[in-house]
Amino acid sequence: MVSSTPTGGGGCLGLCCKNPSRHHFVFFFSSHHSPIQSLFPLRISLSTNEHLLSPSSASLTLPSPPKNCPALAIESSTLEEERQAAIIEGLWQEFFSDPSQWWDKRLDKGNADAPDFKHKTTNKELWINDRFSPSWLQSKLATVTQQGPQQSLSSSPSSARRISVDQESRRQLWEEFFSDPSQWWDNRSDKKSSRFPDFIHKTAKKALWIHSRLSPPWVHARLAAMIQDQEQAQCGFSTPEISRRVAKMLQLWQEYFSDPSEWWDNRFIKKSPKFPDFRHKRTHEGLWLEDWLNPPWVKSKLAAVAIQSGGELRSWVANSFGNGDNVNKLCQEGQLKEALHTVELMVQENLQVPNNTYASLLKGCTRRRALAEGKRVHGLIVRSGLDSDVFLGSNLVDMYAKCGSLLDAREVFNVIPEHNVISWTAIISAYADHGQGEEAINLFQQMQQTGIAPDKVTFVVVLKACAKIAALERGTQVHSTIIESGFESNVMVTNTIVDMYAKCGCIEDAREVFNKMNERDVISWNTIIGGYAQQGLGKEALALYEQMKQEDVQPDNVTYVVLLKACASIAALEQGRQLHSHIIRSGFERNVIVSSALVDMYAKCGCIEDAHDVFKKMNERDVVTWNAMITGYTLQGLGKEALSMYEQMKQEAVQPNKVTYVVLLKACAKFAAREKGKQLHSDIIRSGFESDLVVGNTLVDMYAKCECIKDAREVFERMNERDVVSWNAMIAGYAQQGLGKEALAMYEQMKQEGMQPDSVTHVLLLRACACIAALEEGKQLHSHIIRSGLVLDVIMGSALIDMYAKCGCIEDARQVFNNMHERNVVSCNAMIAGYVQQGLEKEAFALYEQMKQEGVQADNFTCAILLKACASTAALEHGMQLHSYIIKSGFEADVIVDSALIDMYAKCGNIENARRVFNNMSERDVVSWSVLIAGYAQQGLGKEALTLLEQMQREGMKPNEVTYVSVLCACSHSGLVDEGRQIFDSMCKDHGVTPNVDHYACMVDLLGRAGCLVDAEDIINKMPTEPDAVVWMTLLGAARNHGHVEIGRRAFDCVVKLEPENDSAYVLLSNIYAAAGRMDEVAKIRKEMKDAGVKETPGCSWIEIDNQVHAFVADEETHPQEGDPS
Repeated sequence: MVSSTPTGGGGCLGLCCKNPSRHHFVFFFSSHHSPIQSLFPLRISLSTNEHLLSPSSASLTLPSPPKNCPALAIESSTLEEERQAAIIEGLWQEFFSDPSQWWDKRLDKGNADAPDFKHKTTNKELWINDRFSPSWLQSKLATVTQQGPQQSLSSSPSSARRISVDQESRRQLWEEFFSDPSQWWDNRSDKKSSRFPDFIHKTAKKALWIHSRLSPPWVHARLAAMIQDQEQAQCGFSTPEISRRVAKMLQLWQEYFSDPSEWWDNRFIKKSPKFPDFRHKRTHEGLWLEDWLNPPWVKSKLAAVAIQSGGELRSWVANSFGNGDNVNKLCQEGQLKEALHTVELMVQENLQVPNNTYASLLKGCTRRRALAEGKRVHGLIVRSGLDSDVFLGSNLVDMYAKCGSLLDAREVFNVIPEHNVISWTAIISAYADHGQGEEAINLFQQMQQTGIAPDKVTFVVVLKACAKIAALERGTQVHSTIIESGFESNVMVTNTIVDMYAKCGCIEDAREVFNKMNERDVISWNTIIGGYAQQGLGKEALALYEQMKQEDVQPDNVTYVVLLKACASIAALEQGRQLHSHIIRSGFERNVIVSSALVDMYAKCGCIEDAHDVFKKMNERDVVTWNAMITGYTLQGLGKEALSMYEQMKQEAVQPNKVTYVVLLKACAKFAAREKGKQLHSDIIRSGFESDLVVGNTLVDMYAKCECIKDAREVFERMNERDVVSWNAMIAGYAQQGLGKEALAMYEQMKQEGMQPDSVTHVLLLRACACIAALEEGKQLHSHIIRSGLVLDVIMGSALIDMYAKCGCIEDARQVFNNMHERNVVSCNAMIAGYVQQGLEKEAFALYEQMKQEGVQADNFTCAILLKACASTAALEHGMQLHSYIIKSGFEADVIVDSALIDMYAKCGNIENARRVFNNMSERDVVSWSVLIAGYAQQGLGKEALTLLEQMQREGMKPNEVTYVSVLCACSHSGLVDEGRQIFDSMCKDHGVTPNVDHYACMVDLLGRAGCLVDAEDIINKMPTEPDAVVWMTLLGAARNHGHVEIGRRAFDCVVKLEPENDSAYVLLSNIYAAAGRMDEVAKIRKEMKDAGVKETPGCSWIEIDNQVHAFVADEETHPQEGDPS
C-alpha cells in the first residue's frame, strides 16, 4: 500500500500497487469522517509505453511517477488483495506448466474485457493486464512466445501458423509505410472509434492500426521519432496545415498548464472520444489527451499534476461542478448521461447539488423522454433530502407525466407536503396530456377548494383539457373564473379561450371572445382562422385572413398552414393559388410544414400535377410531405401512383409512420389491391406498427374490403387492444360479404366482452339483417335503438328503412320514414329504393313528387333508382323526363346514372337512345358495357352484342361475370349456338371467369331454344354445383316449346322439389301434355296443383298514358279509372 501525507482538507490519499512492472495503482480518496468501505477509488495504470490519461468510471492511466515524489511509500496490501493475487499467480503457474491446454484468444478478442487465454476444459480465464498478475509474467510470456507458437501456445485450431503469417504481413506493411509515409492517409486525429485504422494507403487501401497486437514492437518508437523530428515530418506525411495545428496545440496546452482553473475537466464524465477532455470555460476551445499532435511532454506533466494533487478529488469535483453550471451546460448540449454521471459523482462526494441543477437534469430527461434516467435523478433528489421540495416535486411530476408514467407523477404529487400553484398546474397538465381531461378539470376544482389561486399557466392548461374532451359547460365555467380573476386581458389566456370554444364547436362564442380582445397577436388570428377551418367554414376563414391583412398583422407559417387547410376543405383552388403566391413572396415556401400543406391543398382540390410540382421542388421532405402526396393520389383514384410513391419513399430512406400505412391500406381497400395490402402488412409488422390500434383497425378494414374475411378475422383476433371501431370494422366486413349471421354473432361477442356499441355499430347490424332478411333480429335492434335513446338521425333512419324494405315490410319502412324528425335526400332515396325493390313503382314516383314539393333536391342516386323503376315498368316518358332533369342537374357525367339510363332505354325498347348515351359517356366501366350488351340481347341483336364485346376487350376493359351472362343471353335470343358454346368455353379457359348458375341457365336456354334438349339436360347434370329452380324452369320451358314430354316431366319434378308452390311449373307441364294430346295427364296435373294449394298467378301488363303507368291483370273486368270523365 502506498500512502501520502494528509491534505489540508483533512483527506488522505491511499495508493495500492500490485503490479510494479506496469505501475498499476489504485488511489483511494477519503476524509477522516468516513469509513474505509466508502472510499471512492481512482484507478491509475502507469506504463512506459502508453502515455495515456483516460478515465473509466473515475480512473486515470498515467506514465511512470516522477522521481521527486517523496510523499509516496510502499506498504503491504490488504488481505483480500493478497488472496486475489495468490489465486491469479497460481493460475499463471498452471498456464506455464502446459500452455497447450489453453486457447490463445489475444488475436480473436473483440474488446478489452475478453480474456487473453482460456482453458480448453475448465474454461478458466486469464488477462495479461490484470492488476493482480505476477511481476514476472511479461518476461516469462515473452520467453514462451519466442519458442514458437507451434511448441508452446496452442491458441485455437490452426491459429499458430496464422499468427506468424499475420505478424510478418503486418511488419512488411509498416516497413512500406515508413519507406514513404506520403503515400498514406493519416486518420489518427479524425477517427471516432478504435475500429477505424490509423493509416490508410492512398491507392491500395491497405490499413494499419498502431495498437494492434500484430504490430512490431518498434512501431511506437519510430512514429515518435517522426513526430519529434519536424524536418522528417515535413518530408513525410506532415503538411503546413499540420504544422499550424501542432503550434496551436502547443499554445493551448501552455494556456491550460498556466491556469487549469479556466478549463472544464471532462475526463470523468465523457462517454465518447468525440468529446474533449478539457474545454476552456470562455473560448470553448477543446483539448484531447489522445490527439496525436500533442506535445510529447503533455501526459507526463499532467500525470505529475494529478499525483501531486491526487488527494484533492473532492476539491476538484467542487471546483469543476460545485455551482452546477457545467451540468446545466451539458444538459443544454443534450449530453444527459454525462450530466447525470457528474451529479452522481457530486452526491457521492457529499457535495451540495443546487436545485436548479436537478431541475436542468429533469428537463433534459423530459426532452429525451428518458424515464430510466429520470428515475435515477429522482433517487438522487431523495438521497439529498430534497424530495419534499415543491419546486423539484413539480419538475418531477412534469418529467414523469411527459415520459408516460402518470401513476408515478401522481405519487410524487401526493408526497409533496405543501402544494403551490406550480405543483397543482404540473399535475393538472399531466392528466390533460394523457387524455384524462375530466380528471384534470376535477383537480382544478380541488385546487380552487384548497384556496390556491390559479395563474395564467393553470388557466391555459385547464382550458386545453376542456378543449380536448369538448367539455363546453366546464370550459364556460373556467371562462367565468378567468373573468373574475382578471386574466381575460392576458393574450395567451384569451387565445386559449378562443381555441376552447372553437374545438367545442361553438365558433360564434369563439368569434365573440376574439372580437372583444383589446390586443391580438398572430396566434390569436391563427386560432380563430383554424377554428373556422376545423368547422369546414373555409370562406369565413379566408375572410378573416383578409381582415388580418387590413389590420397589418403579419402572417406566419402557422397562418398559411391553417389557411391552406381551409382552402382544401372547400376545394377553393383559386384562393389556394393566391396563397401560394403570398407564401413565395413571404419566403415560407422553404418551410417543410408549409410546403406539405400546399401539397395537401392542391391534391384535395384535384390538381395532383400541381401538388407533385410543389413536392418535387421541396429541398427537404419529411414523412408528412410524403403522406400528403400519397393521400392526394389515393383521393384522385390513382392507387398505383400512391403505392409507387410509397416505394420511392422507402428508397429515399424516409421512415413511414402509422399515418402512411393507414392511408396506403385505405388505398388498397378502395382498389381491392389484395396482394399489395398483404405486402404492406409485412412492412407494418417489421416496422412495429401492428400493435397500433388505428393501424390494426385499418388492416381489418382492408382485408374485409378485399374479400379476405378470414385474414381480417385473424388480424382482429391478434389485436392486443380493441375499441368500438375494431368491432365495427369486423361487423362491416361480414355484412359486406353477405355473411349476416356472422355479423350478428360478432355483435353478441362484442356485448359479452363489455364493449358498448355506438350508432355506427347499429347501422352496420341493420345492413347485416337486410342482406339476409333477418326481420326478427332487425326488429330487436330497432327496439334496442329506441331503449338506448339513440337519435334517429338520417343515417340510422335510412338503415332502418332499408332493413324493413328488404325484409318485405314496406309499411314498417314507411312508418319509420314518417316518424323521422329530419329527412333529407338520403332517407328519401332509401324509401324510394324500398318501393322499387318491392315492385311498387307507382309509390316510388309518388314519393319522388312529394320529395320535390318539400324542397328536397334529388341527387344522382335518386335518379338511378327512379330509372330502374322506369325500366321495370317500361315507363319511357317518365324515363325521358328524368333524362332531361339529369342533364340540367349535371349528373350526365356520372357513370352510375349513365348506366341506369342505358338500361332504361334498352328495356323500354329504344336501343338507339341507349347507344347514344353510351357513346357520349366520357368514362365507362364494366357495368356500362354489360348493360348495353344486355340491351342488345333483349332486342335479339346478338351479332351487335358480340361486336360490342370485342370492342370492349380491344379497349382494355375486362368483362366480368355479368357481362358474360348478357353475351350468352344475346346468343340465346339470336340463335347463335356455336358462338355461345365458344364463349362459354373460353370464358373460363381464356379469361379466368368461373361459370356460375346464371351462366349455366343461359346455356340451357341457348341449347333449349335451338332444340338441343338432350345437350341442355346433359349440361345441367354436369354442373359443379346443385342447379336451382331457374335452371330447371328454363329446361322445362324449352321442353314445352319443343314438345319433349319426358325431359319436361323430369324438369318439372326437379322444380317442384325445390319450389313446391311454383305455379308456372304446373302450367308449363300441363301445356306440354295438352300439346301431346294427353288430356288425362292434364287433368291429373291440374288436380295435383289444386291438392298442393298452388294458385295460378294472373298475368299483368303495363301501359303508359299521359305520364301515368296503368297495370292490367288477366281476367280483370274493371279498372280503377273506369268511368272517370277525365
